[in-house]
Amino acid sequence: MMRITETVKQLLIINIIFFIGSQLVSLAYPMFSLYYPESANFKLWQILTHMFMHGSVTHIAFNMFALYSFGSTLEHFWGTKKFLFFYISCGLGAVLLYEGANYYFFHKGLNMLVESGQNQAQVLRVLAQGKIDTIDTNWQNLIPLSDYNNFIEAYFSQVLGASGAVYGLLIAFAFMFPNAELGIMFIPVPIKAKYFVPIYMLLFDGLFGILGNSLMGINTGIAHLAHIGGALTGFGIMWYWKKNQFNKNRWN
Repeated sequence: MMRITETVKQLLIINIIFFIGSQLVSLAYPMFSLYYPESANFKLWQILTHMFMHGSVTHIAFNMFALYSFGSTLEHFWGTKKFLFFYISCGLGAVLLYEGANYYFFHKGLNMLVESGQNQAQVLRVLAQGKIDTIDTNWQNLIPLSDYNNFIEAYFSQVLGASGAVYGLLIAFAFMFPNAELGIMFIPVPIKAKYFVPIYMLLFDGLFGILGNSLMGINTGIAHLAHIGGALTGFGIMWYWKKNQFNKNRWN
């Protein structure tokens, strides 16, 4: 296995420091996890800091193992600046798609409540109080339950983790080393990266996301749409770089 590269090592250290600190300081999660931008809990820095927050040992262990396994190889070929640009961009792409969906669901529910006779300012004031159990249950009778649930979940969503950025790394690795053989738990036969990555995404974020009864992973506790956002961003960047690889002005 390739020796760990400098940027990957620093990212691992930062993630571990954030995780240990969040276990010791209870205010860390609401301060550094990402909330919906129209939420009273949203802070601008959360767009970046949420990528270094993790909810459990399993969560951080999986992401850091993937970062180490795929990130070191990519940084070795790309260099520090290009790797870091790609990693952060995929994390931001995950935010864009996830919060874009939240925006749609939130405003769909809000508009339906207003159309049913609710005062928009009053609805926003109730939400800003931040106590889900005290929210006017009459709202549930004014709009379809699924729309109500998506509306509430969108506003109070709290997302954290490096998964969006890591999914971008998976895509990049499959682009650059399509025939590299990867092992997967419970399957003894190695699978080529060009098959492994799309199959993994289709099963985990496609099938499991649907079975979780929400594209945003509300019931599963996993932000599947953020994963897809990171992967799509990674795909877009890799496609652009490959298309322009012979451009004399390309970023080496």
